[in-house]
Amino acid sequence: MSVEKTPVALLLSGRGSNATALIHACEAPDFPARICLVLSNNPQAPGLDVARKAGLPAKAIDHRPFGKDRAAHEQAIHACLEESGAQAVCLAGYMRLLTPFLTTAWAGRMLNIHPSLLPSFPGLHTHERALEAGVRIHGCTVHLVTEGMDEGPILGQAAVPVLPGDMPDDLAARVLHEEHQLYPLALRRFLDKGAPSCQAQSVLLVA
Repeated sequence: MSVEKTPVALLLSGRGSNATALIHACEAPDFPARICLVLSNNPQAPGLDVARKAGLPAKAIDHRPFGKDRAAHEQAIHACLEESGAQAVCLAGYMRLLTPFLTTAWAGRMLNIHPSLLPSFPGLHTHERALEAGVRIHGCTVHLVTEGMDEGPILGQAAVPVLPGDMPDDLAARVLHEEHQLYPLALRRFLDKGAPSCQAQSVLLVA
């Protein structure tokens, strides 16, 4: 069964593993989104090649020519997003702090995935910090983007155990596997509140 698909843009800076998961999810006829643009601040981002191989529009707006003028760079991004027809944006490994210009322009329509169970461990180095804190459960969170870093309303979370002897890379790999499951589920739920079977083992989705 096919459904009406909402145009969604992806923003990334690197390899785009979460973007790949979203691209694959959107290929299903019953998934309520289609990727209308994959955009990066890094012209060499491997995720752009992933998009091109999937036959998707891919573009880079390099932040470096803009110097310290983040707002000007974001205005160029915003214009590109609007031109693509995007109605929602998913940050998929976009490694630039956003200014209020972009978070306001896309308020309520921009999603991000963060490698911790927010509100615990916002920001960087989440796996190292989780191990240092001695937590027994770690995971990832999909949330709406707001002006405050990693503070937006939570749309879904997935939890993994912290095992004896875990190193940061071990924990990161376990969490990344769940990220790839969670992000498409959370996007589906965000776009279609009535979607059936949005739950998956180890995933908690918050309406």
